[in-house]
Amino acid sequence: MSRILLRFALLVLLTGAVTSFAAGKELVFGMLLVGPYNDHGWSQAHYEGGRYLERKIPGARMIYIDKVNPADRPGVTVPMVVDDLVDKGATLIVANSDDMKDGIREAALQHPEVKFVHISGDDVLTGKAPENLSNLMGRMVYGKMMAGFTAALKSRSGRIAYLGPLINDETRRLAVAAWLGARYAWTEVLGKPADQLRFKVSWIGFWFNIPGVTADPNQVVRNFFDSGYDVVLSGIDTTEAIVVAQQKRLEGQDVFALPYDYVGSCQTAPEACLGVPYFNWGPEYVKLARSVLDGTWKQRWIWAGPDWKDINDPDTSAVGFLPGPALDVVNKERLQAFITGLGDGSIQLFRGPLDYQDGTPFLKAGEIADDKKIWYMQQLLKGMEGPSK
Repeated sequence: MSRILLRFALLVLLTGAVTSFAAGKELVFGMLLVGPYNDHGWSQAHYEGGRYLERKIPGARMIYIDKVNPADRPGVTVPMVVDDLVDKGATLIVANSDDMKDGIREAALQHPEVKFVHISGDDVLTGKAPENLSNLMGRMVYGKMMAGFTAALKSRSGRIAYLGPLINDETRRLAVAAWLGARYAWTEVLGKPADQLRFKVSWIGFWFNIPGVTADPNQVVRNFFDSGYDVVLSGIDTTEAIVVAQQKRLEGQDVFALPYDYVGSCQTAPEACLGVPYFNWGPEYVKLARSVLDGTWKQRWIWAGPDWKDINDPDTSAVGFLPGPALDVVNKERLQAFITGLGDGSIQLFRGPLDYQDGTPFLKAGEIADDKKIWYMQQLLKGMEGPSK
């Protein structure tokens, strides 16, 4: 009997050890960040998503390299950075910028044993992606609609400006979404004539300021405010818009801004902040990591949206909007009604008739845009000011 008990105890011990090892199986998760990890914007949102993954999956460990761009790291290529991450044990690697598309595709071909995710890309849609490469993006068109809606509610002049990065399909669709939200608030909620609303887009040339290469976003925002625009929406990765808005408020101007990307952006200048549309990458990162660990990974194009039950739920919603300290109670209630309408489908802003800037139809009367129509936005829309190409 003692031998049987001894064998049973040994079996329990070994089984427990195996279970513990499986539960704590290490996953090294690599991240390429286009900007600084603490930029209070795009790159920090991804960095925080990686830290969320570490908290949710025992044994997960993030390694990252930030400032992966030609200005900060001249001569350094995406495949070179990936080689370094793979050498350090990464089996899942995320590249967080549209500009990394070609480099991450090349790296995926060179490392077929590693799984890759390209943020904001469309290689899976176009058929260019190797089998070990997926695409992920948040449905920020909703967040930008909310931002534009909020901006129009607070604008006294009806002059709203949009600080854009570079021009591509993504940045056009987000600027368009902001304009659609602003137009809806101006005409449907405030009851003002559409022709009294001005919406101007200026592009700096990259996702963030590169002295001597891009336009200076600080100066662009100052020019907006000095020429009569009283609310600025940011579409760049960093916080210049809200910083300048705060400076102008200290000078006595009644102006506001909405930053972008990162849930904590309003903290930079709360008195000037009407709200922030932000990405919450953690939940989708967890899903991807678990698929690698349990062997269920498959190539996917993921356009993850808000959780309409609670768009600010950190465990479920890929996109959120956090009202800022400068937004009053009445307009918060109006915003919540707008969010409810977007969520239940009673408010459809991508509905025709809508024309591109050059007059060609984007959507016919009554037509509702599908995902690809929105994703591949070819121009800004008629009624918006600023270049489309």
